[in-house]
Amino acid sequence: MSHSHPELGTPPELPAGGLRVTPLGGLGEVGRNMTVFEYDGRLLIVDCGVLFPDEHHPGVDLILPDFTPIRGRLDDVEALVLTHGHEDHIGATPYLLREREDIPLVGSELTLALLGGKLREHRLKQPAYHKVAEGDRISFGPFDLEFVAVNHSIPDALAVAIRTGAGLVLHTGDFKMDQLPLDGRITDLRAFARLGEEGVDLFLTDSTNAEVPGFTTAEKKITPVLDQVFREADQRIIVACFASHVHRVQQILDTAVAHDRKVAFVGRSMVRNMGVARDLGYLTIPPGVMVEAKELADLPPERQVLISTGSQGEPMSALARIANRSHNFVHLESGDTVVLASSLIPGNENAVYRVINGLSRWGARVVHKGNALVHVSGHASAGELLYCYNIVRPRNVLPVHGEIRHMLANGALAQQVGVENVVYAEDGVVVDLVEGHASVTGKVDVGYVFVDGQSIGDVTEAELKDRRILGEEGFISVIVVVDSVAGKVSAGPEIHARGHAWRDEDFEAIKQPIVDAVNGLLAEGTDDTYQMQQAVRRTIGRWVSGTHRRRPMIIPVVVEA
Repeated sequence: MSHSHPELGTPPELPAGGLRVTPLGGLGEVGRNMTVFEYDGRLLIVDCGVLFPDEHHPGVDLILPDFTPIRGRLDDVEALVLTHGHEDHIGATPYLLREREDIPLVGSELTLALLGGKLREHRLKQPAYHKVAEGDRISFGPFDLEFVAVNHSIPDALAVAIRTGAGLVLHTGDFKMDQLPLDGRITDLRAFARLGEEGVDLFLTDSTNAEVPGFTTAEKKITPVLDQVFREADQRIIVACFASHVHRVQQILDTAVAHDRKVAFVGRSMVRNMGVARDLGYLTIPPGVMVEAKELADLPPERQVLISTGSQGEPMSALARIANRSHNFVHLESGDTVVLASSLIPGNENAVYRVINGLSRWGARVVHKGNALVHVSGHASAGELLYCYNIVRPRNVLPVHGEIRHMLANGALAQQVGVENVVYAEDGVVVDLVEGHASVTGKVDVGYVFVDGQSIGDVTEAELKDRRILGEEGFISVIVVVDSVAGKVSAGPEIHARGHAWRDEDFEAIKQPIVDAVNGLLAEGTDDTYQMQQAVRRTIGRWVSGTHRRRPMIIPVVVEA
């Protein structure tokens, strides 16, 4: 079976009674999760998340799914279902609601509460909320939805079963099968088995950990490790984790109480999310343990615990500012302990290690996933996925949520247990379920949509390439003045360079060749300044490449006197 789809054209009209699945993000990367289901002319969207930029996206704040394929059909959208409250599943929702503000939102209590904070930040009015829990069934147009409890690294995650006339689809969302979860809420394999008995026609499964053998470690295994870290620390402890990881924060609070320490939250998103989780009863804060961050400094160091954002090395996060000694009121001391209680999102490794080195430089002891069991994944490993395939026994499988290698590994697991039809898709690849059989039928154009400050979608891949060139190779401007009557260069070239250790005298050797190139064009009767600029660009470009082994951005300006 081919895994690549470069030759696909526009998908044909959907056959009557068929279900069309179009992923707009999340298939080929870890983030930007968004899938559109179409049946009988109506649309259902599952998740609407963001992808965080890496060093290949200089100046970019967020990356959104591409809404273009559904932009003309937003009135056909029955609802947006959110499987759980992580940014890579809910973060792009405000941007979709800017285009149609009354799309009904469906999700669990915590998921919708976390989203509410985002909508307020974006000054959007809240559309209709449909709060659901495991076991609930609710219909929107031709889509009959049933929700199933799944265990993940945030409370209240749900899988969704979608029933239409084309058959039964089961979408796991992000999940794992921790058998001893901190909140006692396990992935409901009995519901998976019941749906399997009914007959799952298409199974969309989380691929993130498909390459990892065995079973994901239980969250409870972290508690004794945290306890040991607290026991050995004789000064302040700073713990960085995701601002949505309620279970991890609960473990830290409980451990702090056991060691007679006070706790403060640092970082806007951490303060906001934990406030929401506490108000809804997902986070139990023992009495007397919490203090304001500024009050914490008045306590002796051995009684202080800070819970901070910034576990991914984000440059403006609380932890990065602490590492750079630029935080307003948290000043790292030699002997402090810093715990990075989170995974490394692919692409963030360098940023995280930069922060670890910064913390270590000031004499902190840094405990992280590489040297202690202070984080476990929120995703099912290969053993759990095999279990699921055997329980559900789906007719067709579409691996989702992951990079290409993760999805291929996931599909291989499905085939090992006898699933006959595994369909591989990437963002924009259309999969149709017709008469019980799923197949790739075409492709729609989708790309990355970049958020850069207030601008959404204005930054193109070409502009990012320019930023990368500017950052890596620098730039050179060349100004030449020509006298078109006399037919020769009358002033210049004036050359300015930035971004490398170039000096003005470095360019003396190329000035005459530039003059000769422009004079040559003028002698031929050319008076087109664009052609002259191109001649300047070629001349200096070849010289810089040959002399300095650089390919900077070159901005030639030819002025007629």
